Amino acid sequence: MKHSFRYFLLSIFVVAILLIVFLQFNSNRSIDRLINGNENMLNGFEVKANLQRLQTDIAALESKARGTVISDAGISPAHLDTEIKAITTSLQKVTTLTADSSVQPLLNRLNQLVTSRIRFHRSLLDTFRLQGKIAAERMINNQDSKLITDAIKNTCSQIDGLHQLAITSFTLQADRNGRRAKTLGVIIALIAVASVFFIFTYITYKVRQQQALIERLNISEKKARDAAAVKENFLANMSHEIRTPLNAVLGFTHLLQRKQLDAESAAYVQTIQHSGENLLHVVNDILDLSKIEAGMLRIEAAPFSLRLVVHSVEAMFQPRLAEKNVQMHVTIDDRLPDLLEGDATRLTQALVNLAGNAAKFTEKGIITIDVSGKETSPTTVNVVITVKDTGIGIEEEKLKTIFERFEQAEDSVTRKYGGTGLGLAIVKDLVELQNGSITVKSKPGEGTMFTIELPFRIVTDNRSATVLPEQKQLLPDEMKQVKLLVAEDNVMNQLLLRYLFDEKKIAYDVAANGKEVIELLKKNSYDLVLMDIQMPEMDGYTTTQEIRNTLHLQLPVIAMTAHAMTGEREKCLEYGMNEYISKPIREELLFDLIKKFVPTNNNNPTARNTLTGTTTNYTYINLDYLKEVGMGNRTYEKKITEQFMSLLPDQLLQLEMLYNQGKTNEVQQTAHSLKTTIAAMGLNPLLDPLLDKLEYNLLDEKEFTETYTALQLVCKHSLQEVQLFYQSIANS
Repeated sequence: MKHSFRYFLLSIFVVAILLIVFLQFNSNRSIDRLINGNENMLNGFEVKANLQRLQTDIAALESKARGTVISDAGISPAHLDTEIKAITTSLQKVTTLTADSSVQPLLNRLNQLVTSRIRFHRSLLDTFRLQGKIAAERMINNQDSKLITDAIKNTCSQIDGLHQLAITSFTLQADRNGRRAKTLGVIIALIAVASVFFIFTYITYKVRQQQALIERLNISEKKARDAAAVKENFLANMSHEIRTPLNAVLGFTHLLQRKQLDAESAAYVQTIQHSGENLLHVVNDILDLSKIEAGMLRIEAAPFSLRLVVHSVEAMFQPRLAEKNVQMHVTIDDRLPDLLEGDATRLTQALVNLAGNAAKFTEKGIITIDVSGKETSPTTVNVVITVKDTGIGIEEEKLKTIFERFEQAEDSVTRKYGGTGLGLAIVKDLVELQNGSITVKSKPGEGTMFTIELPFRIVTDNRSATVLPEQKQLLPDEMKQVKLLVAEDNVMNQLLLRYLFDEKKIAYDVAANGKEVIELLKKNSYDLVLMDIQMPEMDGYTTTQEIRNTLHLQLPVIAMTAHAMTGEREKCLEYGMNEYISKPIREELLFDLIKKFVPTNNNNPTARNTLTGTTTNYTYINLDYLKEVGMGNRTYEKKITEQFMSLLPDQLLQLEMLYNQGKTNEVQQTAHSLKTTIAAMGLNPLLDPLLDKLEYNLLDEKEFTETYTALQLVCKHSLQEVQLFYQSIANS
């Protein structure tokens, strides 16, 4: 009996459900018909409105044409364009809205009549312009033109009449469908009420299973979380596997571009390259984000040069900005320690993203990178880096979401400039992983300013601590043995320097221009050159290049200039100078620089001009490791130095050649090998962030060029210092 009742209830429940479904289906069909009927009615009303608008537009056209002729006003070729455009728009809407085949002949006739009317009024204005007012008035009074207007009105009335008949039919059909839907709705409601009793039993049964269901849901939720974690770990671990086919596409595309291709093939290859590079940026962003989410991105703590990191970012973007005629200014607070402990690679990545955004959205003007510090304790400092541009700016309401994933200021920004909207989200994550903060200020049309603040530990065992005491504190007798060459064309500055050197009893010669400097260096030996930048006949930059490349002298050259422009020091170093001092010259700083670069063994005549590299206070290289391993063995030091000077240029050349050939694995291996080469000269803290990019990231052509240029610049100056060191030990 119990089982029979259960089956009875189940049967009633199934029948009720089927009946409700059937009635609901019919009700929905009636409602759909009702909706379609209403839409057809609205369509008919819209056709009627557009027909009226068409007649109004034609009347406006006729009125303007007649008024022009009657008032004898001046006209232009586009005199009636606005009215004709309005007529065309109205006619097009009528044609689009009318799908009834019975109306198509009338629409075709209406199109012909309207076209004829437009042609008549254009002809009228042509006659008015070429033959005058009287001829045009004769055309206006011609009865044929009035017949066309009447025909247009008549045709519109016929079309409207047909639509009125259709609207009447739709109205009747809508009434029938409405009544049918109402009836079916009542029946469904009655059946639903009758079914409540039977459904109650089913609900009661389900309540008893609630706890079991909740438990299963908890298990499912845990599985979902585990699956998400597996997905994130999978994405993070698949970095190289995803990038490898992309590298093949870009590499072979690069090789194809070197072939002689026809115009169509070249266009295809160019499209493949651009698409591949865009996809590469998207993949890199997604993989970086996945690593952060999966907790696989680790922040390393190692000594690095803050100034080198910032200037390497500047060097990366200089070629791209030069193409757009956009300037980049970098300022670094002199009081800020240079050697810090932190993750230089992640700092570089954050700066590259911010500078890349600035470069992308700035079409003209200046991009400024300002670096300052807030000392929180004797051993730590908060570095504040501001990246400011004069680009398109960001709306105030968008600033709140700019750091969210897949967010950009406007949809139009994505269409015009591209990008995934992940860059700033990654920057925010990187900054927060380093216990820092990031803020943004912006105004549309004026530019954007991002400010990041990061804590770093100050490295106290920096390079200045490795300078020998004899070099840091020159005795007066040793100062007397120093001989300087002063290149200065300004008489007042000459007098100042003469006074300072005479007071210290330092020997010196004065040259008024670069040519005199070259002649004096050919005749005499000097320990150091003070080089003015702006000089007649030959400026300081050219003179320094002559000293390095023609005379092959490696004696220290200190630039003296009144230019306070950002980047002046880096420009001087790039041209082969060793240091930079700004005017007006401060006596203490000047003599500190002289003490820094002149040798202590001045009694040795070989210590001048070509052999003045005895100082160990270098800007780039650090010889601590070499001297620790060599334990004073000069033969070992000479051999390692010779290998370094031989290997480094070859490996740099090989790196560029392998990239141009599309050999990514070999590029990564060479970058890794370079880390071993530069370790002998203590360059890893400076160059590892750049080499890491080459070893671990798949770079497109522009990114490789920027990174390689920065790497090459540091290696160039490092080789100059290594040559100085080698000359100092070769003759010892």
